[in-house]
Parts: sequence; structure tokens; C-alpha cells
Amino acid sequence: MTKSIRLFALLFLLVVSTATQAQKSKKATTAAPVTGTVWSVEKATAWYNQHKWITGANYIPANAINQLEMWQADTFDPATIDKELGWAKGLGFNTMRVFLHSIAWKQDPDGFKKRVGEFLTIADKHHIQPLFVFFDDCWNKEPKAGKQPEVKTGIHNSGWMQDPGQPASADSINFPGLEKYVKDVLTSFAHDKRILLWDLYNEPGNNGKGDSSLALLTKLFEWARAVNPDQPISAGLWAWDLENLNAFQLTHSDVITYHDYQEAPLHKTVIQILKANGKPLICTEYMARTRNSRFSTELPMMKKENVGAINWGFVAGKTNTIYAWDTPTPDGSQPVEWFHDIFRPDGTAYREDEVILIKKLNGVL
Repeated sequence: MTKSIRLFALLFLLVVSTATQAQKSKKATTAAPVTGTVWSVEKATAWYNQHKWITGANYIPANAINQLEMWQADTFDPATIDKELGWAKGLGFNTMRVFLHSIAWKQDPDGFKKRVGEFLTIADKHHIQPLFVFFDDCWNKEPKAGKQPEVKTGIHNSGWMQDPGQPASADSINFPGLEKYVKDVLTSFAHDKRILLWDLYNEPGNNGKGDSSLALLTKLFEWARAVNPDQPISAGLWAWDLENLNAFQLTHSDVITYHDYQEAPLHKTVIQILKANGKPLICTEYMARTRNSRFSTELPMMKKENVGAINWGFVAGKTNTIYAWDTPTPDGSQPVEWFHDIFRPDGTAYREDEVILIKKLNGVL
């Protein structure tokens, strides 16, 4: 079989697995009810239909190299956030995907939650309903509090930090502390209508972790169900060969979130197969220009398919995501074509034609 056929066959099997496991879950919850249960297709669809077409970007301020620099008290910058979310509003975006970090909470739980609340107030002012990400298996393995690393010239996301880190995420001795963090934040904002969704774990199994991330992912869903927030919970599919993780994520998510950086025809096929699950779809990462995943091809297709669309990258800045994942530029010169991001730090568009397209599709032009 070709790579594409294997991919689609796997996705189909995952969808079948989801339907089967959902029936088992329904029987189990009838016998032994729990505080929160996986949303039905009907409930998830009703929730999705209450919103306009969901569009936005993954967001971190241009002056933050990672989640800790965004959220720690000394470097939290509401003025920059306000300015940049104003640019998002101008595009007609109605959501932004934002990563939290457990270490920022551990330093000062009340202060951290106050800053999250301030962020939500700013976002609400711009008619943006963000989704928050708890844990993450991507990039640097050992996050530390305090001053964050300097930018590495020309290297994509040189300072981004995993949460809780590696090998910390695999050691169950850390789970009680993480449980306190997750439940505290979820309980504090469980009924906050300014929040769209909780994205519990970004790319579980990345950085070679594989199925070792399943233990924490399982606990994370248990903790979230115990709080039972009003907002849906999910964990996005991202690597089709992680079969056990994918099956768990599909079965336990209220709405289906996923990542796709393929060209539009292959991405569309993934959408068509995932739709067999019956639940609404939100693509929480896409758009890598040099891989031919572009606004011009992806965004109109996702709108036509009624799939939420959240691209990676908003304002070019310290994350260096104008550079490709695997193509460092040691002299720091601008790449021939930006990999991610929409705006320069001064708010001017990298490509005006993209901005016009986004505005038109969002009905603000």
C-alpha cells in the first residue's frame, strides 16, 4: 500500500474503533455514572452550531519566546496582547489557541489565574473566545521558572518548552501536583463563557515519547471529567502512526481536534474520513507555506467543509516561526518564504493577499 492509502485505512479503523468504544462507554456509564462523560454527537453538534465558523491562530505575543515568558508575572504583557488581539479582530478571527504552563501556575497559583482572567478580559474585548492548552510534548525538554533562554538565531521555536517536560511527563510521582494544577484552573474557569474549549494535551507522544504519554493523557482526561467544565474538552490527533494514542483521543474527546500540514487534497480526505465519527471537527494546527499548506488552498476548503480552522503562527517574533521546523538559518536572514505567521511585529501583513482572503472568508471585508 502507498503511504496515503495506509494513512486513510488507519483513519478509517480509528473511526470504527471510536464508534465501538463509544457504545461500550455508553453501557458503562449507565451502570456506573461519573461526574462528567464524553459528549454525545448530538450535544457536540449543538455546541458547534451555536458558534460562527471558528477561525483563528495559535497565539503567543511577539515578545515572548515561550509559554513561561508569556505567563510569568515579570514578563506578562497585557498591552502587547491587547494590541495584537486587535489585529486578530481585524481579520475576523473569533478564537485563538493559547498554551498555558504548569510551572507558571506553580510559582503563584492565584497570580497565574489572575493573569489568565486578564487575558480573557482582553480577548473578550476583541470578541475572541480562546481555547487553552494544558500539556505539551513539543520542543525543549526541561522547562524552568525564571528568566527564559535567549532566542537562537534562525532556529524555529528555539525556546519553546514542553509541559511538564521530559522525562517528567512519564513519572507518575509528578501526577498529584499536576492534578492540582489542572483541577484548580479548570474549576476556576469551568463556567466562563469567554472560553471556547480546553485542549488538554498538545501532540502527546511527540519527541519520541510514543505511548509513554498515554498514562498522563489518561489521567488528564480523568481530572477534567471530575471537574466537568461547561466547555468541551479534547486532545488533538496529530500523528497517524500513534494508534493507541489516537484511539484514546478519538474516544474521549467531546469534539474532534486535529493537526494537518498536508496539501489541501490530502487534508480534505482526512476531513472526509474523520467526519464519519459524526462529531464537529476543528483543525487546531495547519499552514506551513513551504510544505504547500497555505491559506489560499486550506482555508476556503475548510470553510466549505464547515471545519474550524486555527493556523500556527500569528505575529513574527521571538518564537522564530517564520523559519521552517527543519531548516535553520544561522545568519538569521529572512527565509525566501515565511514558514508560519501572518503579521510582522509592527502589524503590517507579510502577504496582503492572505489578509484580504482571511477577511473575506470571515465576512469582514
